[in-house]
Order: sequence, then structure tokens, then C-alpha cells
Amino acid sequence: MNISIENNYDGVIDINYREIIISVVLETISFVECPYECEVNVTLVDNNTIRQMNREQRNIDRATDVLSFPMSEYNVPAQFADIEEDLSCFNPDTGELLLGDIVISYDKVISQSEEYHHSIKREIAFLTAHSMLHLFGYDHIKDKERLEMEEKQNLILKNLGITREN
Repeated sequence: MNISIENNYDGVIDINYREIIISVVLETISFVECPYECEVNVTLVDNNTIRQMNREQRNIDRATDVLSFPMSEYNVPAQFADIEEDLSCFNPDTGELLLGDIVISYDKVISQSEEYHHSIKREIAFLTAHSMLHLFGYDHIKDKERLEMEEKQNLILKNLGITREN
């Protein structure tokens, strides 16, 4: 398992974000019953950086809380038969499933934790779970998809004992 976490945030981060991110990544992989060892990259940035990325990648000129860049396409979310024949989905050196990249705005982590009245730990865990589900092919364009994704996010966090109270 290769979980790369890069801190490109210039401000102070006074929580153990690595431990939180790793635990959520591992729980999500287990939750979707992924049969492979995986590789995922997570980067923490500020609002200006994520705004620039959002503008370049999605033509949306505003800061967002998290961006997901999946490496594999699923016909049905987390159905691994969809990707088993596609060798480009796997690292040729390690055999790990290349999930993709997650970029989190730590500025948004702070502001949204205040806005939603929960901890910074809960917010960074939530954004990681949300983005991990995107990497496994889940989306929230339709209301039914959104509800399914929200339920899965909440179960992942509950499995880790992360609630709005902590």
C-alpha cells in the first residue's frame, strides 16, 4: 500500500493530519472491498492553489474544498471487474491499483469545520472519504447518487469513530 501525503500548505496545521488521512484511506479501501493493494496521493494546499487547479482542470474560477483525480474509470462504482483487464490502472513496478490524486484545501478545512460546527479532524476525514469514493467511481450528480455517496461517507467515518462531536 502506497499512501503518499504531501503538505504544500504554508500555514500551521496543528493536528496529526497524516494519521487521519491514512486511517480514512485504509477504511475506504476496506469499505468498498477493494481486492488490491492501492496507491493514492494526497496533497494539502491553500485556497489560492486549489482555485488555480479548479480553474485549470474544471474551468471553475473559485476555491473548492477538495479535488479528485481518479486514474481508473468504473462502469459501476467500485466494481473491480471493470478495471482488471486494463493494465494502465496498475503500477507496473508494484502491481498496486492506481487510485489517483486527492487535493484538499486546508483553508477550506478550517472554514468549513467552523461553518458546520465540527472539528478540523472531522472535516479533513470527511473530505478524504468523499474524495476516496470519487476515486472508486462514485459521484453525486444525481440526487440518488448523492444520497448513496453521503451514506457511504457517513458509514466510513462512523467505522472510524469520527463524528461531528469529535
